[in-house]
Amino acid sequence: MAKPPRISLAEVARQTGTMLRRGDSGHFVDGQAPTMADLTESLFFSPGDGRIWLNDQRMLLLHSSAVGHLRRELIDTLGVDRARGLLTRAGYVSGARDAQLVRERWPQGDAANVFMAGTRLHALEGVVKVTPLSFDFDIDRGTYEGEFLWEHSSEDDEHISAYGIGTEPACWSQVGYATGYVTSLFGQLVIFREIECRSMGASVCRVIGRHAAAWGDISEDLRYLEAKDFRRLGSAGAAPADPEAALTSVIPAASAATGATGQDRHEIVGASSAFNSACHQLARVAGTRATVLFTGESGVGKEAFARRLHRISTRADKPFIAVNCAAIPESLIESELFGVERGAFTGASQSRPGRFERADGGTLFLDEIGTLSLVSQGKLLRALQEGEVERVGGTRVIRVDVRVVAATNVDLQAEVQAGRFREDLFYRLNVYPIHLPPLRERRDDIPLLMNHFLRREAERHGRRPTGYTPRAVRAMLHYPFPGNIRELQNLIERGVISAEDGAAIDVAHMFRREQLSDEALLAIGARGTLTAAKGEPEPKRLLDVLSGALHGSAGGGSVPLAELERRLLEEAAEAAGGNFSAAARRLGLTRAQFAYRLEKAREPIAKD
Repeated sequence: MAKPPRISLAEVARQTGTMLRRGDSGHFVDGQAPTMADLTESLFFSPGDGRIWLNDQRMLLLHSSAVGHLRRELIDTLGVDRARGLLTRAGYVSGARDAQLVRERWPQGDAANVFMAGTRLHALEGVVKVTPLSFDFDIDRGTYEGEFLWEHSSEDDEHISAYGIGTEPACWSQVGYATGYVTSLFGQLVIFREIECRSMGASVCRVIGRHAAAWGDISEDLRYLEAKDFRRLGSAGAAPADPEAALTSVIPAASAATGATGQDRHEIVGASSAFNSACHQLARVAGTRATVLFTGESGVGKEAFARRLHRISTRADKPFIAVNCAAIPESLIESELFGVERGAFTGASQSRPGRFERADGGTLFLDEIGTLSLVSQGKLLRALQEGEVERVGGTRVIRVDVRVVAATNVDLQAEVQAGRFREDLFYRLNVYPIHLPPLRERRDDIPLLMNHFLRREAERHGRRPTGYTPRAVRAMLHYPFPGNIRELQNLIERGVISAEDGAAIDVAHMFRREQLSDEALLAIGARGTLTAAKGEPEPKRLLDVLSGALHGSAGGGSVPLAELERRLLEEAAEAAGGNFSAAARRLGLTRAQFAYRLEKAREPIAKD
């Protein structure tokens, strides 16, 4: 029976709106992306700031013996069943994360190669060597079948060291990883079981994966995959009734706290400890009436956090009014804040409410509060203390119920000491301060912000970039971002506009005159060795690259087109293992065109 044709993720997504439909190990082509070289290029080290990255995911380099010690502690403290469940679920999250990485980094990848990337990533991460025996999947029919061998399992090494050879399989987190990776790509639950294990005396481990229905009773598998905390990942802490839905919900979201809709331009995104700390402080103060003061450099997202505070407060159904104090002339600040009565001054042809009145019952956000004059500060202080305002030119007092949230990018305490800010107003505003650190101090948030703004700006501008090159990710992770999140958004928008549709955003698409960091960054080279990745030059001209490839130099030699075409065709055929159909697809040709061109290229050149 003829095997179904290979199909790329992008083509399937365009035709059906889903990522993958079908594929099998017979259609896997070793030279097609993502190759092992592609994956290793995504792993880089930043020893200067203590971080290791796999594309946009932070990684850890741990001693296997330390992980083994933790495993023993879990087993001895919690018992085998509970320890197995914890490690299985941790592996599931890791697999789901890697699947997310592959989907976003190689959206054009062939279906079989994308599934195979999980086996390569697991090996790259030092966990286990995976040898696929066979796999076949068809999402339309809801079927998956795969069989794999695992060699050099780190889990087995540590388990055997602690407990010796036993009667039960021990590769718990690896089973969780395989389940998380394939389930995430497949779109429905796929269960992996370890049939043979080194911890049971076998020479290698053997695992089989099948869609849930093919196994029949999966209650034992779900016992380790389910947990109370995982089931509560849904909204309002409710547990889904369907255990399979509980599993698929465990895949981490792209942001820790978001706005009401994906269209909200004031959405806040992050995962760093500083971001989570600010979110916890927001949650604690949201239900109170306390005045909140956000501090931090320009562009760190103070207004976005203020809006988030309003959305999760008891005033969410009332107005949120924002005022940029630095943008209002001193002569108009009083009328803007407190309103004006008709005829109060020349040009006041009608009465109008001020920002305090418009925010009645809701939240008034005063940005750049430190720019107010001492006179305006005194009038603001009275409104805050008394809860009432009087319009310019008016005679009646108007009661207002307003929660004031302020923000500043200057040190107000230093301003108080310098006599430029009222001390009493400072204490009135500084009831519950929340500091938002600069982006250079919360680099764990950069990958999430990059993906968030990529999706938003691509939709806004109608562009279709495929993601970022590894070089672009490295540059962004080490750029100091003097303009913080506002600057990051600007760079991403520039990259979305500059990059070609269907291509990845590179450094040159985003950076123009900005000074890139000189901090050392190490990446995995083609031979598996660490190489310096800083100060990478701009791509050479294609002519120079091709000349260097033909003559083994930096360029400058002649580039005969006939020889160039022959080399290109032969290398494509070699990369595809002699499969002309696969080689032709890689070059955008039909099989007949490829075979004809290769035959002509190999003919001796006629002499005059």
